[in-house]
Amino acid sequence: MTRIRYIAAAAAAVLTLVLAAPATAATKLVATVGPGFTISLTKGGKKVTKLAPGAYTITVRDRATTHNFFLKGPGPLTRNSGVAFTGTRTWNVRLKRGKYTFVCTPHATMMKGSFTVG
Repeated sequence: MTRIRYIAAAAAAVLTLVLAAPATAATKLVATVGPGFTISLTKGGKKVTKLAPGAYTITVRDRATTHNFFLKGPGPLTRNSGVAFTGTRTWNVRLKRGKYTFVCTPHATMMKGSFTVG
């Protein structure tokens, strides 16, 4: 019986540690579109080209009523700030392995970018 008590106590201790572990915070990204014909996605002020899979918080700064920030990728994932919208929006997303693209849909031939997750 004593061995069973030790095993049960050890299992309870491990479960307590797992449940008490802090949740991993989402990585912060900033998406900016406008006011001119510019669009970007940055992490810590640097252009995003590759990210690890996981949870991200994207702060979208839409600075013109003639532009939008449209993000598309695996999952499927699609998010759109809206053309008429100006201001800031926050998206919580989980990025999976693959290629993601972002565009201003009214000006997609010149306002676009992409990054990979993997």
